[in-house]
Amino acid sequence: MEPQQIAGPLRELVVKLLRSTDDGTSSTSSVPEASISRTYQYALRLLGSRISAPLASDEAAVVDSIKRSLIHKGRASDALTFSNLHQRLGGPPGPGKLGKRWSLLYLLKSIAEDRASDESSSGHGSSGFEWSISTPAAAGGLPARPFDSRSSTANGVSATSKKSHRSTEQLAQNESELRTDSTAQLAVAPKGNVDSRQAAYQEFMHIRHTDAQVSEQDLVRDVVYTCQGIDGKHIKFDAKADGFVITDSVRLPRGARLLILKLCELGWLYRRIRTYVSERLSPASLELVGQAFGSALQQELADYYRLMAVLEAQVQQKAPGPGELAGQSTGGGSYLSLRRLAVWLAEPLLRMRLMAILVDNCGSLKGGALASALHMHRQHGDPFVHEFIGQLLEKVCLPLLEMIRRWVLEGELDDGYQEFFISGDLSVGDDGLWRDCYKVRQAMLPSFISPELAHRILRAGKSINFLRGCCQDEGWAEATDAAAAAAPGALSLTSPSGTLGTLVEAADQRISARLVATIFGRYRFREHCLAIKQYLLLGQGDFIQYLMDLIGPDLSQPAGLVSKFKLAGLLEAAVRASNAQYDDSATLDKLRVKMLEHGDGDRGWDVFSLEYQAASPLSTVFTEAVMLRYLRIFNFLWRLKRVEHALSASWKVMKPNAAVVKPGRGNQESAKTLADELRRCHTLRNEMNHFVTNLQYYIMFEVLECSWSDFLAEVDAAADLDALIAAHDTYLDTILKKSLLGERSQQLCKRLFTIFDTVLRFKGFADRLYEIVRDIQHKQRRREAEVSARTGAGQWGSLGGEDEHHESLVQEQLDSIGRNLDAIAAEYSSLLEGFTDQLLVQQHVDLRFLSFRLDFSEFYTRQRADRASTPLKLRWPGLLGGQL
Repeated sequence: MEPQQIAGPLRELVVKLLRSTDDGTSSTSSVPEASISRTYQYALRLLGSRISAPLASDEAAVVDSIKRSLIHKGRASDALTFSNLHQRLGGPPGPGKLGKRWSLLYLLKSIAEDRASDESSSGHGSSGFEWSISTPAAAGGLPARPFDSRSSTANGVSATSKKSHRSTEQLAQNESELRTDSTAQLAVAPKGNVDSRQAAYQEFMHIRHTDAQVSEQDLVRDVVYTCQGIDGKHIKFDAKADGFVITDSVRLPRGARLLILKLCELGWLYRRIRTYVSERLSPASLELVGQAFGSALQQELADYYRLMAVLEAQVQQKAPGPGELAGQSTGGGSYLSLRRLAVWLAEPLLRMRLMAILVDNCGSLKGGALASALHMHRQHGDPFVHEFIGQLLEKVCLPLLEMIRRWVLEGELDDGYQEFFISGDLSVGDDGLWRDCYKVRQAMLPSFISPELAHRILRAGKSINFLRGCCQDEGWAEATDAAAAAAPGALSLTSPSGTLGTLVEAADQRISARLVATIFGRYRFREHCLAIKQYLLLGQGDFIQYLMDLIGPDLSQPAGLVSKFKLAGLLEAAVRASNAQYDDSATLDKLRVKMLEHGDGDRGWDVFSLEYQAASPLSTVFTEAVMLRYLRIFNFLWRLKRVEHALSASWKVMKPNAAVVKPGRGNQESAKTLADELRRCHTLRNEMNHFVTNLQYYIMFEVLECSWSDFLAEVDAAADLDALIAAHDTYLDTILKKSLLGERSQQLCKRLFTIFDTVLRFKGFADRLYEIVRDIQHKQRRREAEVSARTGAGQWGSLGGEDEHHESLVQEQLDSIGRNLDAIAAEYSSLLEGFTDQLLVQQHVDLRFLSFRLDFSEFYTRQRADRASTPLKLRWPGLLGGQL
């Protein structure tokens, strides 16, 4: 029926209802036109509203409900009659058939229920029409039923309750009051008669009468637009508020407004994510990992675009009407409401929030740092969040995965924007390629890659570049091909213990094995280590002895007068004179003479050293720092060997002159004193030799040989170049610690060097002593010859005072010898005692073993005890007596 066909009958019905009396008859009294107009407008709003039955449009359910109600009331025959009538009205709609049967049946059922309710509660309520205006809150804020049951009586007029004293003017006044402000209504209403539900309804009616008329379909369409970052008709983006706002011309209930603003949050999130994606995917942004992150977000937005297309189609689709039958569409409003839209956008809103959080927290990062930040956000208890960020992380890690694959299989470092966790310095030469060229950039190392795996990745690529650049070896390609064949097809960076770990381990093992085989085979690493041990660590005994004998006179000169070229020639002569001549010429050519920096007062012994010049790739192991450590060991061993050589030279002087002192014609007491001094010197030399011999044995066998044996075992077990370098470093560290050259043995080493200086000073004293003895002997023989010549000539053999003068000179020299010998012996004894005392407190077990060897008979222990119990003697006693 057209609207104009409804307007006339509806107005007549309103007039008749307003003029009805309590007894059901029509009143002839006039009704104000204003009241009729207000009531008529209200009726039109009711008919034009969206109020519908609170049930689904199920005709069969309504029919069954009516039948059960009639049977329950004992009217089974009426139920049978109703069933027959319904069957006669059944069938598809068409000419002569009744349409909207469900609505008609529901209306009849509602009228019957209202009539029964009014009959049971007669005298307690007003007419149905009046109730529908005054108390609609019972139906949730809207009229629960359009008409009262008594409106279907024969005369069409409802009876008014006798207890209701409100006239039509009062009804009109109530309608007018509903249009005013809710606060004013609550103030005018009688106290205690307006409850909270009626106040809420009054506020709702006030909003409906005063707000702009905006349909829900328009709001839904605007929300769909805002979700795509587009301004709608009533919802627009406010840059100042940084969000979408509803225009001032639209006033909505608080619930609807909050719902719309909540849905508009999705549009704000979308705009932010789209801006970030545009920046990341722009031609100006060339960061691979950042582009992968932007691409992953773009794929998520693509799914979001498809959802928006579906929602736009839903906005255009009409919802089925309550009286729709099969094949008949009555046409309703939009299928998509705000509530349905909230359900549709619940999960996309969660995804957008997650992506916005990632953009805010990770958007400024790059490379491995970006992957680490995503992995941190993945550590979440919500399975949805964990899975969603995990999918993004897999896509973001694809460039890193490709970088790792190229590095471990090809040795290529393609990282122009410093996103990879391995960095390279192209300015480093071949000598520093392994140690200094490539490093792990900790800031770009993803948190889900362990340090061990990162080190393996670094070593695999370094090995390829080392073989290719330093070793000039191309066999690494076969190793990487085998590693790639052994690795799984699909790689995953976020599970390094699985696929990626398998690839890296296979590549590292094969390439490292190739590198170690090249170092041992082609470049003869073991042979070079043995040559260093023989020449720099003085392992070639005959060569060192020949070298000292040849260069000793030259090294005794001041350091500034020593010629390096002459020493180089003497070095070559020592090689030819010893078994070193049978060594490989390639190793002998690397042996050089090195002169250290010297100052005033330095001798050649103080600045001479040997060096071994190892070329690439062996220079990776024998670096400058390593060779400096070898130089420290060589200088220590060279000083020890020099002391031993000096004591041997003293023995060569003492042994032939053991019986040089013979009693002459002079004072026999002087001769006895001189013999005693020589015996004391010989005894002190034996004690020094005992110390030096045991110390040298400890260094050469307990330190060098044992360390060499351990080093060879570690070299055989080395699986890569890092292990080889570590084994060599451990070898040197052990030698330095055991040889009193460690950090904790500095004071002990200084005292030992002082002992060496004392021994060398004793050697000089011993040489001068025997020169004095020979001079005394020569003077004594000359005097004896003069005495014989005078006696043969018949003169006095000795002149007056001549013997006394000779004896005084001899005695003066003997006293000087005794004092010097006492000073040297006392100094040596004090230094040796301090040295052995410090040995006892050393933590290393081998140093304690050295203390036992030096004092195996506890002679020094007893000597210290005797010295502590007796006063200090002015003269030095026999140090070892007859022990040595």
